Amino acid sequence: MKLDHLAIAAETLEEGVSWAEERMGVTFQGGGKHERFGTHNKLLGLEDDIYIEVIAADPSANSMGPRWFGLDVFSGPPRLVNWICEPCVLEPLLIHGMEAVEMSRDELRWDMGVPPDGTLPMGGGFPTVLSWKTDTPPGAKLISSGLKLEVLTVRHPNALDIAAELDGVLRDDRVRFAEDATISLSAQFCSENGLITL
Repeated sequence: MKLDHLAIAAETLEEGVSWAEERMGVTFQGGGKHERFGTHNKLLGLEDDIYIEVIAADPSANSMGPRWFGLDVFSGPPRLVNWICEPCVLEPLLIHGMEAVEMSRDELRWDMGVPPDGTLPMGGGFPTVLSWKTDTPPGAKLISSGLKLEVLTVRHPNALDIAAELDGVLRDDRVRFAEDATISLSAQFCSENGLITL
């Protein structure tokens, strides 16, 4: 299983993009709308064919049910809320309440594990999983911003259990787990001006 992208949630897309661009010193690229979940996003290409998205509820859309990424209950300032991985085979990783949902946007097609209530698996501590059905996924298509992910730290009360569950499945030494009373994600990126932390 490989890391595909990171997700920043925000109350509005404009607020999230402004927050991320100010901290990362780069401009986010195109994104789009997800009609099924009533959301929209903006994307930023990173080195190593991964990317980061800012996602928020789309006020002009009517969702068909609970919004994904826990956006129906999200509040507060923008923040990193989830990490998304692509396993070789999707089905064995559809755990912690995730069910496969067929998604599409423009020319993109993918299956994604989403709990029926729209919440994040283990509050964001466990990765959401997806399987791209398109030849060129966003990570390979987006122009790289030059930023390179150095470390993704997953803090969770059950961090060691999550690490054990992913042992032998996730092969990415950039991902680290730390036990903490609260659930949070933080990421460090290498840029030409030094380290950037979200």
